[in-house]
Amino acid sequence: MKAMIMAALGSPEVLQARELAVPELPDASHCLVRVHAAGVNPLDCRIRRLNPYHPNHFPAVLGCDGAGVVERAGSACKRFKAGDEVYFFNAGLGGNEGGSYAQFTTVHADYLARKPKNASMQEAAALPLVWITVWEALINRGALEPRQRILIHAGAGGVGHIAIQLARFLRAQVATTVSGSEKARFVQSLGAERVIDYTQEEFVAAAKAWTNGEGVDIVLDSVGGETFLRSFEAVRIFGRVITLLATPIDMAHANKARARNLIIGYEGMAAPMALGNHRARLAQTRILEQGARLFEQGKLKVHISDTLPLERAAQAHTLIEAGHTQGKIVLEID
Repeated sequence: MKAMIMAALGSPEVLQARELAVPELPDASHCLVRVHAAGVNPLDCRIRRLNPYHPNHFPAVLGCDGAGVVERAGSACKRFKAGDEVYFFNAGLGGNEGGSYAQFTTVHADYLARKPKNASMQEAAALPLVWITVWEALINRGALEPRQRILIHAGAGGVGHIAIQLARFLRAQVATTVSGSEKARFVQSLGAERVIDYTQEEFVAAAKAWTNGEGVDIVLDSVGGETFLRSFEAVRIFGRVITLLATPIDMAHANKARARNLIIGYEGMAAPMALGNHRARLAQTRILEQGARLFEQGKLKVHISDTLPLERAAQAHTLIEAGHTQGKIVLEID
């Protein structure tokens, strides 16, 4: 089968095309999936640069997000059969278990969800990581409620544009940061009520003005660094800041958060897979199933900025690392 492998740590050029054997089913509870499309995420780029989960393991097939068709189901698999269209978040962390940058991969049946009927393979492959991330961040970590006000950083990005839609589905009011008029129009089309062009105005002041000086209930941070730290000032007393990044907090900022009684939450949706927590992964499968229902009802959509053939995985990584991507990037697999 065709696959793109990570031959070493480094720049996108370490991704190389190889012919590999079609993987065998690890056990009777797994399915062999013919992959039609693979989502590309910043997590993939981080693993390519650092391989933090499986140091010194090479070569490896990256790609956690995928969509395709069940080619063969193990004898203990009751939920799926050959020919079923599925999507998933699985493997691709740089270890022995191969990811979705390949024509075939194996997935435990418990971690597969039926693809939304009205979604293309490319759309389905773009969803899992960002959808699970946003659900866990806004609902599990943020406890977002109707009529609350949320500030979503980088609203036109892969996570951000999904977060806007979920927040609006939960009947929250949404402000978001973007750069430029094109991205501003994009997030407005998704339901953002207050668009803050951070190249033109300071987001803390804008958030305070939007909330009559009180501050928002929740900030969702996917930027990190100074943006994360400055977000403490944009949140009301007893508010919450949820970040997707491992951002250190110095004593001065920790005291600022404490003085405002803030809750600081971290969201890393790959943790259950990296830690081998089966129960948490089952919960993520339920989130994927809910995402499929919302997609079929027209309440969720995913924007794909670029679709590239598998062999151009390095270009996909380059585009992501350049920043300012609108929506998601997907690899098509023959």
